[in-house]
Amino acid sequence: MKDNTLLKEGSKNIGIWIRVSTQDQAEGDSPEHHEQRAQSYAQSKGWQVKEVYNLAGQSGKAVMQHAEAKRMMKDVERGHVTGLVFSKLARLSRNRRELEDFVDYFNKHGADLISLSEAIDTSTAGGRMFFHLLGVFAQWEREEITERVNASVITRAKLGKSINGSAPYGYQWKERKLVIHPEEAPIRRKAYELFLEHRRKGKVAKLLNAAGYRTRGGVIWRDTQLYRTLIEPSAKGIYYFNRFRHGDTRKRIPKPESEWGKVECEPIISESLWNQVNQVMEEQLKGWKRPGKAPVQLFGSLAFCACGNKMYARTDLPKYFCRKCNNKIPKKDLEDIFLHEMKAFFAQPEKIAGHLKEANKNLSEKETLLASHEREVQKVRDEMTRTHRLYLDGQITPQGFGQFYKPAEERLNQLGAELPKLQAEVDFLKVNRLSAEDILHEANTLYGRWPSLTLDDKRKIAESLVEKIVIGENEIDITFSYLPSCEEACKTQQRLGSG
Repeated sequence: MKDNTLLKEGSKNIGIWIRVSTQDQAEGDSPEHHEQRAQSYAQSKGWQVKEVYNLAGQSGKAVMQHAEAKRMMKDVERGHVTGLVFSKLARLSRNRRELEDFVDYFNKHGADLISLSEAIDTSTAGGRMFFHLLGVFAQWEREEITERVNASVITRAKLGKSINGSAPYGYQWKERKLVIHPEEAPIRRKAYELFLEHRRKGKVAKLLNAAGYRTRGGVIWRDTQLYRTLIEPSAKGIYYFNRFRHGDTRKRIPKPESEWGKVECEPIISESLWNQVNQVMEEQLKGWKRPGKAPVQLFGSLAFCACGNKMYARTDLPKYFCRKCNNKIPKKDLEDIFLHEMKAFFAQPEKIAGHLKEANKNLSEKETLLASHEREVQKVRDEMTRTHRLYLDGQITPQGFGQFYKPAEERLNQLGAELPKLQAEVDFLKVNRLSAEDILHEANTLYGRWPSLTLDDKRKIAESLVEKIVIGENEIDITFSYLPSCEEACKTQQRLGSG
């Protein structure tokens, strides 16, 4: 075949195109090597190198939108560059459509494409034909690589082996295992607790931001990001991966469940708490009306019919009822049954032991959050000190100093305002640790004062104890989730004592 790279003699202004994948660089195929090769070729032809376009690490799937590619095309359009030299066709692009677009663009502006490895020059008809042919092969090679990678991902997922990628918030990858992230886990746990209390993603995001907490990327929390974090099941000890793929519009498309992978990890919260939070969000999404304020009925968020539907209680009617099967139960009867079951629940020794364990766990979690918060305060202070030193040394301008220092100062104030609250919570839990005798005393006090409690206090106690109440025709099943923490029990006692 005739060598189509031989251009007419004389000076020619060219650009050098460099695109080396990350994998190629790891194998020693450096961008510097490709540039030197093109420089030497240009020198031998008597051409003048005007520009170097470096796309090192950029995927070959789509390059025309890259900033360097756009710069190159503008240089071609204005005649600054009349030829582009690259080491190999696949280095220009692996997308056949893009390769053809490049050819059309260069032809339109009277410029040439020169591939050194394939000896192609698009200024000739034969070069253009061969260019299109090799472009088809380049795309075929890319599609084969994609198929091999996807097959490997599916195999690893089925075997339960992890795939490299970002860990869910609250976790980190260590030695290919998903382990607790000491800085993020306490914040994620707090997010669940706040949502169960306020039942509004936007409200929880505002509270986290006001306390000085930020996402992994260092930006403020948004309700959409908070939602993705709350529904992620890794918090209860199970992490699923390889669940989605990206479509042409970058929209996430679910994969078949058979392709999912699963990794067990240490839970951040109890399964019961995760279920409660996600149950509330699910009801809000599929509810028959726009979610309103927190339920005013005693068991408004807990009562379900045996048919599976939610049971409701209108303020002007004395009963809970199911809209699907018309199952009903008087409010007073359900409250009496709950009080009786709660008394029996507290009277069991194993439940008392469970409460003590839960109280100690709650204290440990609060201490972990406090320690994480103190580290974050110190981290922000260190960043501010470094910025100040750079300013004093004249390495940043007053404007640059303000851009970096002011946001850090604002966040430090937020963290500082939250710190004494956390310290007080830890102190409170330490001072008010309950014994088994204390629990029995609190329970007996609760039974005696229950009729005088406000509806809001009763509802908070019920929601802290119960996961779900299923009401059938002849039986009622109350599922207790966990006993109230030491903090909750003490707060209840404070309310009772002041009543």
